[in-house]
Amino acid sequence: MLEGLQDRLARVTKTLRGEGHLTEFHIETALREIRLALLEADVSVEVVSGFIERLRTRALGKEVLNSVTPAQMVTKIVHDELVALLGGDATELDFKGRPAVVMLVGLQGSGKTTTAAKIARWIKDRKGLFPLLVPADTSRPAAREQLLVLGEKASIPTIDSRDMDDPEAIARRALREASIKGYQVLIFDTAGRLHVDDELMAQLERLKEILKPRQILFVADAMTGQDAVRSARAFHERLEITGVILTKLDGDARGGAALSVREVVGRPIVLAGIGEQIEDLEQFHPDRMAGRILGMGDVLTLVEKAQDVVDEKKARRLEAKLKKNKFDLEDLRDQLGSLKKMGPLQQVMDMVPGMGKVMPEGGVGEAQERQLSRMGACIDSMTPRERRHPQLLNGSRKKRIAKGSGTSVEEINRLLRQFGQMRKLMKRLGKADSRALKRQLGIG
Repeated sequence: MLEGLQDRLARVTKTLRGEGHLTEFHIETALREIRLALLEADVSVEVVSGFIERLRTRALGKEVLNSVTPAQMVTKIVHDELVALLGGDATELDFKGRPAVVMLVGLQGSGKTTTAAKIARWIKDRKGLFPLLVPADTSRPAAREQLLVLGEKASIPTIDSRDMDDPEAIARRALREASIKGYQVLIFDTAGRLHVDDELMAQLERLKEILKPRQILFVADAMTGQDAVRSARAFHERLEITGVILTKLDGDARGGAALSVREVVGRPIVLAGIGEQIEDLEQFHPDRMAGRILGMGDVLTLVEKAQDVVDEKKARRLEAKLKKNKFDLEDLRDQLGSLKKMGPLQQVMDMVPGMGKVMPEGGVGEAQERQLSRMGACIDSMTPRERRHPQLLNGSRKKRIAKGSGTSVEEINRLLRQFGQMRKLMKRLGKADSRALKRQLGIG
């Protein structure tokens, strides 16, 4: 997402690196490139105009004109203004009340039903609350069946409303069930349309009156660009939405919706869908998104993802083995598994600061993902003893492993070479850490 914007902004700062001072000419040249980048990313014209004017006002200050690092200063100004444009601080959802009702609204095809299951799982895992899914989209065929399947997959209780045709009756039943069984949060999936119409809005207004929701969240498909922004504005005028969830941020959309919707609607982006799996939902952090756009990475989200997938006991055991230089192929297999759980490799790499400069052109694609899978298959086809003692792998063993994993002896040899290089690097790092510790203790 927003790769075009990243590339243009990188070019802007690159042209400024050789300059001793930032002049008005440099500022106007940079602003012109930034304006084109934003428009190409499908950011609305009114948002672009306001953003550029704010950048100009800040960049023309004496502090910047006298700066000896113009590229850094421009990057900082753009970063700060992007954070402000995206909403400033991350917005925490309010789940007060019993039950706290979260009503999801949006157009058909925006991903409301899938998002309902994702947010229920997110509330359960992140907030420790007890949610109930309510399928109330009576207009789209199989919408309720879809949410029942997703609810079961996410281990979230879901009302079976397939015998009911009235969304208002479903709403009253859900409130009764929540009261009787003690559910803390109701996630209410509503009907959508291909376009905003009065019939849909009138139905949603009646549901709002019955449910008295704590949150009305508009679900917007980031790949629809400015259509998502216009729809969000129309829903807000009738329902007073409290926030926006952007879906498909992992897609190849130009991404203008993310940079426009908060400015146009005046409501924060609260959550972002970043994949197709139930767990692929994360809180939206404007500062982290701004960092990704500028190619500065997103270490905090990377750490959070790692904490979610890494077993603490295994991590301690691995640390001890690394210190003793006993890292083996079984450990490598565990690390490959953890990396897969963190999401697509391109997403993970995008969060590492500076990685964009050394990535292959076009980023990490299916070929690299496939290579990691084949490495895992090679290791899986080894016996536990072979994984712990790779030196046992002679020609006949390699042929057996290649046959069992659907790979080749050449690929196994490549894996062993890469593993050997990793062990050498880890050994050097371990020695460096040991020397540093001795210096600190005064015993070196």
